[in-house]
Amino acid sequence: MIARARLSLDGLSVGDGFGQRFFYPWVVESATRENLPDPPWHYTDDTEMAMAIVQVLDEHGRIDQDALAHKLSARYMAEAGRGYGAGARDLLVQIDGGTEWRTASRDLFRGEGSFGNGGAMRAGPLGAWFADDIEALIEQATLSAEVTHAHVEGIAGAVAVALAAGWAWRRTASGHLSNSADMLRYVSDHLPASEVRTTVERAAEIPLDSWAFDVASELGCGDQVTAQDTVAFSLWVAAAHLDDYCEAMWTTARVGGDVDTTCAIVGSIVALAVGPGGVPDEWLRRREPLGW
Repeated sequence: MIARARLSLDGLSVGDGFGQRFFYPWVVESATRENLPDPPWHYTDDTEMAMAIVQVLDEHGRIDQDALAHKLSARYMAEAGRGYGAGARDLLVQIDGGTEWRTASRDLFRGEGSFGNGGAMRAGPLGAWFADDIEALIEQATLSAEVTHAHVEGIAGAVAVALAAGWAWRRTASGHLSNSADMLRYVSDHLPASEVRTTVERAAEIPLDSWAFDVASELGCGDQVTAQDTVAFSLWVAAAHLDDYCEAMWTTARVGGDVDTTCAIVGSIVALAVGPGGVPDEWLRRREPLGW
């Protein structure tokens, strides 16, 4: 279980660092498959939060919400300059100051809770951990999101990514018996009623050989930094390039949007499909070492 989670985390963190480079115009202009962005590929809050998930799972075997809240806030206070959004910063500072996370999380955004993509971007390793138990996966993904993203959409985004990650691992373990297009329908069928579910259902209807820019125009690509406009596109790209990590990364990065997060989500899923060795060693060397 920890090996699966670490594999997903490698895919996530390399994608995060790779995607983050594309916020620089000169990288967008010069980077090619033969001319990778210069190292180091610094990771962002996406990876920081995913590491907190893996640490809690490794220590508890499940999502202990109090432990996760503490781990998330401690990691933020240690390295606050990792690109956290304003809502996450306020929440994690409150938790560090002793505010009960249940109150702080639900009070965000006028009491509605956050439906940002932060719960989704860190959920891949959790889906890998619980890949063999779908009911537990859904329950634990929900618990993981609630700590910072109490809105139903924020929770649905986390569940969707975890489901896709678990599906990708099981497909590989079974010898690729399932068609990659089936992943999107599988995920939508297991989601609660939500806009995230609706957009994933729409994604399932889009042929996987479609132009990614057209898909982003239909589904969004994280420009609004919400689960609703991030998750479906990320899952579609993962399904379209499930057996090619590099192609999945280049496709995601070139479309733009919240590119570090979309690359992180896609990477966390595709790494489980390609298995150990599927994330190139050269890419792993370019990502800065993980700060456990």
